[in-house]
Amino acid sequence: MTDLILAIAHHLAVFTLVLLLAIEFTLVRPGLAGAALRRVARIDGAYGLVAGLVLVFGFLRVFFGASGSGYYFANWVFWAKIALFVGVGLASLPPTIRFISWSRALKADPAFVPADAEVMAVRRLLHIELGLLFLIPAFAAAMARGYGL
Repeated sequence: MTDLILAIAHHLAVFTLVLLLAIEFTLVRPGLAGAALRRVARIDGAYGLVAGLVLVFGFLRVFFGASGSGYYFANWVFWAKIALFVGVGLASLPPTIRFISWSRALKADPAFVPADAEVMAVRRLLHIELGLLFLIPAFAAAMARGYGL
C-alpha cells in the first residue's frame, strides 16, 4: 500500500509541475505587465515548491517503494532521469531570478513592463525546461519496463 500511495503522490506532483510550467509558458509573452507579471511570479514560486515535492516523493519511492533502492541506484536510466530533472532545475533558475527582479521593479513602479528581449530570453529557457521535462516520462517508462539494469 505504501508503494501505491507514494506512486500516486509522485505522479500527481509531476503532473502538477507540468501544468504550472505550461501556465508559465503561456503567460510569459512580450507585454507582460501588472497582474499577469505578479501571477507569473506566484506560479513560479508554486513551481519551485512542487518541484521539491516531486523530489521528495520520488526519493521516498526509492527508499520505501516496492522496488527498493538497489534497483534504482544500479539503473542508469534512473540516473538519466535525475540528470534531466537537474537540467530542468538549472534552466529554471534564470527565469526565477528574472521574475523576482521584475516583481521588485513592478512594486517600485506599477507601470513597469520588462523589455521584450528579456521576456523572450526567459521564454527560450522555458522552452528548454519543457523539452527536458518531456523527456523524463520516456525514461520513466523505459525504467518501469526493466531497461537500464
